[in-house]
Amino acid sequence: MNAPHAPAHALMNIAARPDAVMVRGEGSWLEDAAGRRYLDFVQGWAVNCLGHAHPAIAQALAKQAATVVNPGPAFFNAPAIELAGKLAALSGLDQAFLCNTGAEANEGAIKLARKWGQLHRNGAFEIITFGDAFHGRTLATMSASGKPGWDRIFAPQVPGFPKAVLNDLDSVEALIGPNTVAVMLEPIQGEAGVQPAELDFLRALRALCDARGLLLILDEVQTGIGRTGTLFRFEAAGITPDILTLAKGIGGGVPLAALLARESACCFVHGDQGGTYCGNPLMAAVGNAVIDIVAAPGFLAGVRDAGEAMAAGLRVLSKKHGLGEVRGAGLLLALDLGPARNAGALVERARDAGLLLNAPRPHTLRLMPALNVSTAEIELMLTMLDKVLAGA
Repeated sequence: MNAPHAPAHALMNIAARPDAVMVRGEGSWLEDAAGRRYLDFVQGWAVNCLGHAHPAIAQALAKQAATVVNPGPAFFNAPAIELAGKLAALSGLDQAFLCNTGAEANEGAIKLARKWGQLHRNGAFEIITFGDAFHGRTLATMSASGKPGWDRIFAPQVPGFPKAVLNDLDSVEALIGPNTVAVMLEPIQGEAGVQPAELDFLRALRALCDARGLLLILDEVQTGIGRTGTLFRFEAAGITPDILTLAKGIGGGVPLAALLARESACCFVHGDQGGTYCGNPLMAAVGNAVIDIVAAPGFLAGVRDAGEAMAAGLRVLSKKHGLGEVRGAGLLLALDLGPARNAGALVERARDAGLLLNAPRPHTLRLMPALNVSTAEIELMLTMLDKVLAGA
């Protein structure tokens, strides 16, 4: 029998949550205090890249916790050195700053670009970002985001983030001026409903930044670490950014993020950047375990195969139920429900049926299962979703 849980009213009310209290998970399955199991195709908003309670993560935590958890950022530690080296080698970039959240990594990217502008572009500080973008919930990253309504919350905004239109190069060029230092975007806009930047657009942005002497910043908080079928989404376009941010999947569910940059863009001096928990060995040990699995031969091919199977199944459901397009790459996919269906209500019905989905927009479902999700679990999800759609 499950022990009773304390009332949740002591938690600050920052999200609409169901009454269920989650107590354990394994792989693609999550279980609440009442013993009910859920097939989880959200996975903590794409953070649990290896599913719930993966043994490699549990072992890395236990082993590191028994040695040293946090000697402080004033000292080197072996797991952080190892992880930074792996990320640099795999990304083609040169240096990494390890931190805790995607917003923190993006805030660091903004600071790094502005510092570089002070040194190399006569104090240029503006970073061109995009409408409907999402870069985090700090004041600067909210200002960099283009989420509707965020220009009024917590006003005044941090200045310096003119907004271009995704996949419209002319809109970017029109914003470039003497104060421009960088262009920053998500290769796939997750919170906007999984809206991909076209690969030709990414290539054109790389060429434009090179021609105009600007930095290209890619926010791969959601798309990085195998989510789209390659270790980084920029690989699909055959480019390399000047600055890259990672989070979510890099920690397999624990708070871990990274800011990476070319050596030519690394201009922080002592005191410019830091954080009490940044690069702590406990989280870095998990990051090393995750990278060793995701970057192992054959793993990403499995992600691509699973993504193709899931996309094909969603297209079948879309045709059957008269829905819209299937968007995305790898295991970051969206199903457009069309204006007649409410995604939030459908998510609730799916949860009641034991299936966890996400609705980033009013008429869009987003699916972000574990990267090691099985074919049988994908088929079960499609069967369950089919029944929910039929009853909607």
